[in-house]
Order: sequence, then structure tokens, then C-alpha cells
Amino acid sequence: MPRTARKARVLLLSSPPPPPSPPVMLRRGGVVLLLVVVVLGLLAARCDGKKVSSFVGTYGVNYGRIADNLPPPTEVVKLLRMARIKNVKIYDADHTVLDAFRGSGLNLVIAVTNGEVKDIAASPAKAMDWLNENVQPYYPSTRIVGITVGNEVLGGADAGLAEALIGAVVNIHDALKMLGLATKIELTTPHSEAVFANSYPPSACVFRDDLMVYLKPLLDFFSKTGAPFYVNAYPFLAYMSDPAHIDVNYALFKPNAGIYDAKTRLRYDNMFEAQVDAAYFALEAAGYPEMEVRVAETGWASAGDATEAGADPANARAYNFNLRKRLFLRKGTPYRPGRVAKAYIFALFNENLKPGPTTERHYGLFKPDGSVSIDLGFKGLVPSSSSPSPSIISFKRARERGWMALIY
Repeated sequence: MPRTARKARVLLLSSPPPPPSPPVMLRRGGVVLLLVVVVLGLLAARCDGKKVSSFVGTYGVNYGRIADNLPPPTEVVKLLRMARIKNVKIYDADHTVLDAFRGSGLNLVIAVTNGEVKDIAASPAKAMDWLNENVQPYYPSTRIVGITVGNEVLGGADAGLAEALIGAVVNIHDALKMLGLATKIELTTPHSEAVFANSYPPSACVFRDDLMVYLKPLLDFFSKTGAPFYVNAYPFLAYMSDPAHIDVNYALFKPNAGIYDAKTRLRYDNMFEAQVDAAYFALEAAGYPEMEVRVAETGWASAGDATEAGADPANARAYNFNLRKRLFLRKGTPYRPGRVAKAYIFALFNENLKPGPTTERHYGLFKPDGSVSIDLGFKGLVPSSSSPSPSIISFKRARERGWMALIY
């Protein structure tokens, strides 16, 4: 669904237990061997129960591919490693991507698409088939750390899809459990801000009553598995919906008057943190105060139509640069200071086949040829030595020279 068609919400805005003691050597031979085997089995069971981290650090990127001019996934992996972007999320389970990520060490989150949700919800066998096709042949050499089931399902027009979501989640989880992967691969679903009934001030945010019939079982399930609540948070969309009343500096992390939440006596100097805290307040009001909020998508378009306020290169750079700087501080939000904020940026590339207004095709950090679209100064990219102005070495030329470089 195009972002501009979504219901925009304006926000002014323990240590592990010690290992068992060594077995007592009651007698030699078989008894000692048996005791050793038992202890090793207990240790292995404990290791299997330890959940693998699905997000390293605080910064990740969405690798969308609705385009006909992108570099091959093998080159994308090189680009990601050069940019030191460790966490990557895609919107399907494309096998060329899964193959390219083998041995890369990058964390990859794959997706059950909206079009697959109903079939998987209707049949546990379909869930197992999906994992046997898209996970088993690749894991663990491809570091699949998460699976998202659907994207922005709730709040959309398809009630049948919303009804099927929990069933698909449960069936995928049960299949992961049967394969011994339930504690190794995180399972969740991303939501748009259309799931909220009210979001200003942040402390007033609650979920929509009409969606609680779907949200309640999902949140119950994820609270048991320890999964985060994923939300797609776009200060850009909020600003674009009401530029006359929202300070663009508040949306861009620039100096501004901010907003004051009288109920909590908290002040917000940027909309991103207000949006994240709004989700925390909604979860708390629904009875899930311990659930982590993680941002599945956020970004700013570098170009747009005349009616799309704020979509320009300067604002796109300011938002992405300031957001990255803020995330690298590894701190929480005003309401959840102990919860480090984490976010996937939308998106890695400009995607020329995305439908809708011009902004839809201009969220990328990079252009399709791999050159920089939004200059964030990624470490590991080779700076230009010949000119202070941006210059580009294409993927084709880089391959001919035997190395990968992006110079800007």
C-alpha cells in the first residue's frame, strides 16, 4: 500500500544460571560416561532455549526491490558490508537474496507476504511447506534472524486478511518449533499507525477499539514469545499531512520548541521519539507494559510532487542523518529511557516501479546504480580524492577494477 494512502497520524507533536556441577564419579566406566552424557544433554537443552538476538546495535535498513534496475543481490551484500549496515529486512523470501546472503554475517529478516497469509492461516501444512522452501535450505549459513508475517495488515480494507493474521502467525510459530527454530528466529508482524485511535499527546495514545479483536490475540501471543511490537513510524507523512501546523524542524530533529505532555510532564524535541512513546503508551493501556517497541520502517523522501510538502534532498538528508546519529547514541525515549531505540530505515534503494505519487520512488539511501542518493557519510565507503564534489564509481566499473567502491 502506498505510504501516502495510509491513514497518517499526526504527532505534534540477568545473567544466565550457572552450569550444573560436574558429575560425581560414583564408579568408573559406563556409569561415569552416562552421567557425562546426561549433563551435556542438559547444557545443550539450555543452549537451545537461549534466544538469538535478532537485531545487532540500533540501525538497520529495508531492502525493497520493486524496481527493474537494481544491482544483483551479491553486489548489494558488498554494499551493505562496506556501509557497515548489519541488519537488513526484505518484504518476501526471494531465493536470489537468500543465496546472496549466505556466509555474509548479515542479519536478515524475511517475510510472509500479505498474499500468502490466508493460505498459511488455513493450513499448518502450508506453514511447514513455506519454511521448508524458504528457511530450511538456507539456515544457518544465511543468517535468518526473523520472519515478519504480513505487513500493515490491521487497519486496512481486507477484514478477511485481518482475521487470518493470528492464525498465520501461530502456524508459522508451531512449524518453527517443530523444526527447533522457534528460539532462533524471531516472529512478528509490522503495523502502520492506523492501528492507533489517538496519538496526541503521546500519553493519550490507545489502540482502536474496532481492531482489538485482532490485536488482543496477537499481543497475547507475542508477549509470551518475547517478540517486539513493530510499528512503521513516519514523521515525514505526519508533516506532509499538515505542514501548516507542524514545525518541520520538530520532524527533522532540528532545534525547535518541541511539545510538552502535561500528563507525564515529558518534553519531546523530535517527532520520532514521540511516535515511539505513543506506541509504548498504547501497549501499556492495553495491558502490555513490558513489550518492546521497534520501528520497522522510517524514512524521508528526497523528491515528490508539488503537493507533497517537505519532499526534497535537503530534508531527506537531515532526517536520515539526524536519525542515524540519534540511534547511535543507544539511548531510550523520554518515557522508556531504559529501552534502546532501534529502527529499520526505509529504504536502501530508490525503487522505480513503485506505484503512487513521486515520493514512493524516492526514499532510497542509494540510487539503483549503487551511487549515493542521500549522503550520510557511511564509514567504509572510499572518499573522493580527485574532487570535493560527489563522484560515482558504478558497480560495473568497480567489478572491472576488481573492487567495490562508492565515492562521494
